[in-house]
Amino acid sequence: MAQDNQEPARQSPPQTPPPPQNPEKPPEDWATGNEPMTGPQRSYLQTLCREAGEEFNEKLTKAEASKKIDELQKKTGRGR
Repeated sequence: MAQDNQEPARQSPPQTPPPPQNPEKPPEDWATGNEPMTGPQRSYLQTLCREAGEEFNEKLTKAEASKKIDELQKKTGRGR
């Protein structure tokens, strides 16, 4: 009688669902939102203000700069 050389069926490890994605927090809820805007925010905001014909406010916080960037992206057609 011939021997059966087949391996026993292997079971796949249980599939774990991917970790939930963190929903984006509104800027006013950022822990660091009251800090001065970052260098990259400043640079991009200056460009957007120039393109939109608006005055650049250098005293914006991180949260305020983020909101202004979103606003000006819509106005200029840049970004998302």
